[in-house]
Amino acid sequence: MTKRRLRPDELELWQQVATSADPLHNRPKPIEPELPKKLARPQPKPKAPLSPFALGDKAVRQTETHVFPKTTSQRLKADPVQMDSKAFTRMKRGKLVPEARIDLHGMTIDQAHPELIRFLLTSQARGLRLVLVITGKGSREDPYDPMPRRRGVLKSQVPQWMKMAPVSQAILQVAEAHQRHGGAGAYYVYLKRMR
Repeated sequence: MTKRRLRPDELELWQQVATSADPLHNRPKPIEPELPKKLARPQPKPKAPLSPFALGDKAVRQTETHVFPKTTSQRLKADPVQMDSKAFTRMKRGKLVPEARIDLHGMTIDQAHPELIRFLLTSQARGLRLVLVITGKGSREDPYDPMPRRRGVLKSQVPQWMKMAPVSQAILQVAEAHQRHGGAGAYYVYLKRMR
């Protein structure tokens, strides 16, 4: 490309343009032409500065309580009262005297289960209402023992057996006995009337 010399009128025009122009490094931002409102760019909303935070602040807090498995006596206390409430209160206070009793101490599960069924069904047939089933306390129940052991087997099994057929239809209420009748090592069994 060859350089061409400017004519005097072109040179004058160029000088007028050059004096009106701003230098590149001092130039302010170009002004955007105003568009109609429908075409105008939406202005981004200014963001609020971040407030201080720690990780997990908004996380749902887990409760610090633990739900422990219920023991046999706690499960029996949670059962609803099926019999007369006054009679139940008197029975729990040891005011009612059991009409018959069976002692399952020293028996194995295989020996105790049929004996318990026979005793409860014959007691109901004889018209008895309150009987005492002695299981013994056995070793303490430990729901968190790392090694599963059978502790107080009859104490935990007898209430389960009483909820199963054929004796479940004969039983109205099962409760842990009062201290004078054996406490935690015995159960009151309130029988239904024979029909």
